[in-house]
Amino acid sequence: MSRMLRAGAIMAAGTMVSRVTGFVRTMVLAYAIGTRALGDSYNAAYAIPYSILDLLLLGVLSSVVVPMIVRAQQHDPDGGRAYEQRLLTISAVALIAVAVVAVFGAPLLIDLYTDWDAGSDKFEAAVMLARFILPQLAFFGVGAVAGAILNTRDRYGAPMWAPVVNNLVVIGVFLIYVMVGGARDIGQVTTGDLVLLGLGTTAGIVAQAAILIVALKRVGFAFVPRFDVRNARLGEMGKAGVWTIGYVIVTQLGFMLTTNLASAAGDVVDGHGISSYTLAFQLFQLPYGVIGVSVITAMLPRMSRAVGEGRLDDVRSEFGSSVRLICSLMVPVSLLLMVLGPAIAVPIYGHGANSVADAVYIGNVLQVYGLALVPFALFQLLLRVFYSFGDTRTPVFIGAGTTAVNALLMVVFNALLPARYAVMGLALAYAIAYALGALGAWWLASRRVRGLGGWTIGMALTRMYLAAMPTAVVALAAVWVATGVFTGLGFVNSLIVLAVGGGLGLLLYLGVAHRMRIPEVNSIVGMVAGRVGR
Repeated sequence: MSRMLRAGAIMAAGTMVSRVTGFVRTMVLAYAIGTRALGDSYNAAYAIPYSILDLLLLGVLSSVVVPMIVRAQQHDPDGGRAYEQRLLTISAVALIAVAVVAVFGAPLLIDLYTDWDAGSDKFEAAVMLARFILPQLAFFGVGAVAGAILNTRDRYGAPMWAPVVNNLVVIGVFLIYVMVGGARDIGQVTTGDLVLLGLGTTAGIVAQAAILIVALKRVGFAFVPRFDVRNARLGEMGKAGVWTIGYVIVTQLGFMLTTNLASAAGDVVDGHGISSYTLAFQLFQLPYGVIGVSVITAMLPRMSRAVGEGRLDDVRSEFGSSVRLICSLMVPVSLLLMVLGPAIAVPIYGHGANSVADAVYIGNVLQVYGLALVPFALFQLLLRVFYSFGDTRTPVFIGAGTTAVNALLMVVFNALLPARYAVMGLALAYAIAYALGALGAWWLASRRVRGLGGWTIGMALTRMYLAAMPTAVVALAAVWVATGVFTGLGFVNSLIVLAVGGGLGLLLYLGVAHRMRIPEVNSIVGMVAGRVGR
């Protein structure tokens, strides 16, 4: 537990700063271009390279590449160095080719991911932005491989801190956009405006990749281009990765449906489209990104080693500790998101080109996403159990079932709800689907490792929810006073609600959980107290 806490603390610190600067980035974005037509075009173009990377690389990294690098380090005479160099070389060449093809295919990609008519202002602006944003595919992919190599060496700092540089570069670009008088209305935007936004976004990824390459050199990794593909174990990777790519294809089909439905809703109700979905989802992902990703990144290599050595007891122990550690913070945060969504969104997004009403709607979507936080985190943890065994097939079926349920529910809610609630319906479908997906994944993973300690974990989660109930009550009281007694959730009132409902609420949770002797919370409190004491 102490080793996991230390590794998690290093990554969480970097991730926290990354997410804070990410907050500032989205604040400046909303201020500069808003969440209506121009904001929708930017967010549609911005989402596509990440979707392609998920399809080609990022899903394979966590499930296939990391375990293969670990095995190469354990069994190759050179400690896996040549294998890592081949992997980096092949990734760079392949992703440069993909980036070139994607730039030429930008109109088709925008058409796939949105419901906009070709030739409309939204469509044309999104296509031009995509042409300047899609080249980041090569840099992001190479940086991701470099980060995976660093993680297998237990060097977690640079992969978690490099996105901070990316955020700072893009923040600077948006501030320049505001200072030079860039358009906020899509009907007035110029080619120069779109070039600045697109190239500036790509510049951030270039800087991020550069940081990771420098970090690799500092740990003694000397990159030598290697094109001896026969020794790259692509066949082995392909056998394992084909299922992971299948899983990513399924999830990306679901994402395409999501963006199409959201873009259609935005055409009916301005400000209730892709941007509202994207910005609310980013806020929803913050707790998982800070807490969950940090723990999972440290957990997977250790679980892979335990599986390789036949230590199933250690696999179960690692999984149980990870679940309890993550949920000890996820549980209260999920309740706070459900209560404080608008109060969170207004100070971040209610400025400049974006109205307070637009920000409140983002907060409403965030409230619904709060339901999904714990199920989503459990789902991701459970998939890593299969990946540690080198099993990438089972997650495809789990993901396919989850995505199918999500797609069905999205279509149903979209048909039943008015357009102004359509994006909230997408969030509700997501929450229900991942709750069901986590149940199915738990059943299958439990059979694989001969039990996951469900009773122990269930009792721990129950105690965490009981400890978090007073926090939810305090947050509800703060919202009631702000909206009922004062003048609603303006900027100042939102900050007060966050300070009282969020700040005092979390302190209350830590106190109650400490009194209830929840071990994970006691460990966190003890670590923080120790650092403060120093």
